[in-house]
This record gives sequence, C-alpha cells and structure tokens, in this order.
Amino acid sequence: MPLQQNDKRYTYEDYLTWPEDERWEIIDGVPYLQAAPTWQHQAISRELLTQFNNYLKDNPCQVFSSPFDLRLPEKDEKDEETTFVVQPDLLVVCDREGLKGTGYYGTPALVIEISSPSTVRSDKVLKFNRYEKAGVKEYWIVEPDGKFISVFTLQSNHRYGRPEFFTETDKLPMSAFPDVIIDLKPVFDGL
Repeated sequence: MPLQQNDKRYTYEDYLTWPEDERWEIIDGVPYLQAAPTWQHQAISRELLTQFNNYLKDNPCQVFSSPFDLRLPEKDEKDEETTFVVQPDLLVVCDREGLKGTGYYGTPALVIEISSPSTVRSDKVLKFNRYEKAGVKEYWIVEPDGKFISVFTLQSNHRYGRPEFFTETDKLPMSAFPDVIIDLKPVFDGL
C-alpha cells in the first residue's frame, strides 16, 4: 500500500512498485484501493465479455477485462508519468500499438464500468469526466441493482450527449461498432 502524502501526485511508475496482489487505481494522481467485485458484477462482466468477444472475432479491435491497466495520458505525458491508471471492467481497444505490459496506454474506443456503491462516484463523475476529455467514443455505466445500462456517446463537440438507457429486455446497438448488438437479457439473467 502506498504511503499517502498529501501533496504527492502518484504516477504509473509508482503504481508499478505496489504489491501485485492488491488492486489499485490512480485518478488524477490520487490512489484508490479497489474492493473485490461481487458475484453479480462478475456474472455481468463475463456475459458482456463473451458477447463482445464473439462479435469482434474477425475485427482488428479486441475486448479486454479487468484486471487490465488503462493509462489515459494527458498532453505529452509519457506512459510512466501518467497520473490516471484505472481498471475498467471491460474496454475495447482498436490500436494495438498502445498495448503494453499490463494493459493499454492510449484512448480505447469503448469503456464499460459495472457500478457498485463503492464506485458510483468515481464511475459517474471522476472517470466520466476523464473518459470524455480523452475522447473515449462510447462509455457504458452498468447498474446491476436496477438492471439497466446508461450509454454515453461522444458527440461532434467532444462532449458526451444525453445518455441512452437500456434495460434487461433490450438489445443494445453500439454506435462505435454499428454491426454489434448486445442482448441484455442474458447479461442480467439470474441476478
């Protein structure tokens, strides 16, 4: 565990020195210890990963799941200087050059966060703002308790527009990949 110093902004270089058996994220230089996900969280993640993997088989883009270090650089930050290191539940990467070591350095096409009471603020405010600023084309926030997904799509003004909401009975078309349609019934089945 890093020794928190009030004025220190932690980087990916610091992150690499922390214990491998602990899951950490760094948001704007501040470290956050991650709790283990619930079984419901894991079931949703597994089904989404399966559907995305099936759709992207013959596509240059790839889907990855946590644990996977996403580093979103700002301006001319080098990989090791990045102060934003997160573990999205799922992400789709189309630029293979950004794949390095334990994850990806760059801007993915899609990020999915499965929200929980301990991550809701981070998912809906801190990460939302950073994903938007970085140019992530599509951002999903999955709400297991309500069995719905909020989908934010980057607009031409480089801002996320109003979210579209999808429930457990919907089939969710993706704007980033028009030929991909996610069936939400099996995603929320059994919860």
